[in-house]
Amino acid sequence: MELHDVWFVLIAVLWTGYFFLEGFDFGVGVLTKLLARDRVEKRVLINTIGPVWDGNEVWLLTAGGATFAAFPEWYATLFSGFYLPLLVILVCLIVRGVAFEYRAKRPEENWQRNWETAIFWTSLIPAFLWGVAFGNIVHGVKIDRNFDYVGGLWDLFNPYALLGGVVTLTLFTFHGTVFTALKTVGEIRERARKLALRVGVVTAAAAVVFLLWTQVDKGDGKSLVAMVVAVAALLAALVANQAGREGWSFALSGVTIVASVAMLFLALFPNVMPSTLNDDWSLTVTNASSSPYTLKIMTWCAGIATPIVLLYQGWTYWVFRKRIGTHHIAEAAH
Repeated sequence: MELHDVWFVLIAVLWTGYFFLEGFDFGVGVLTKLLARDRVEKRVLINTIGPVWDGNEVWLLTAGGATFAAFPEWYATLFSGFYLPLLVILVCLIVRGVAFEYRAKRPEENWQRNWETAIFWTSLIPAFLWGVAFGNIVHGVKIDRNFDYVGGLWDLFNPYALLGGVVTLTLFTFHGTVFTALKTVGEIRERARKLALRVGVVTAAAAVVFLLWTQVDKGDGKSLVAMVVAVAALLAALVANQAGREGWSFALSGVTIVASVAMLFLALFPNVMPSTLNDDWSLTVTNASSSPYTLKIMTWCAGIATPIVLLYQGWTYWVFRKRIGTHHIAEAAH
């Protein structure tokens, strides 16, 4: 396996880790409107992801940086062609971070309610737009002979990409719902389990259509296996949720995300951005990659730094592993 192939796999792993981790905290952000009934329950939801949300975003920064260094042509075409959607995502992530930090800085109800509304929208919009972006990456966009995107903004909002956005939004919301059931106690935990069933059914319907479409359009034997794993894991997560096994349900919803992202990258390879104008104009792991020397240096750096980051993030989740409930919020307020 060539180094550019290795880095394609590593970037796929980074995006998978990002969607697995940021997926559930996007979902929890959406649940601040769908599940929480009052201000105290919103605080419970926000506190479940409070210690980890910023660490989850490190995966996005690493994925973007790795793409820039390993596949500069891919990075250039992606960020120039998808400029406005990616800018919206960036603004949402900035506002979302500010909302988490500023929400409790003042006691006025309007102040806190406005920041809670910001958390909801800045969780929902990126969860949808990431699906739109990856739908276009896999399906292909208008790239000319110079590897420049020559389509318009509305070309990105085609039926396949929009369905991809619906899938990521519903799947992340389901992932966040089972995470909430895993991390909370009392009535909010029970309502999260009931909501997970409803959201999961919608997710399954949308995901099956999207994954089948992907398989028919771009898939092969390997992507078919990943699709079967994704669908089976999602159905198993619903069963585990109904049985009150929140840990299994969360793990299986995570497997669904991992297998779904794996299917997309398997369907994409060896391309990194297919051209719908001419197959010869597609960006591939070969024509979009950096020099072998650059990839070699990156590989050494990644081999040293990655285990340290994984250990630290795993330790963070272990420290903040306990469930919380409304009674913890009341005690803190007192």
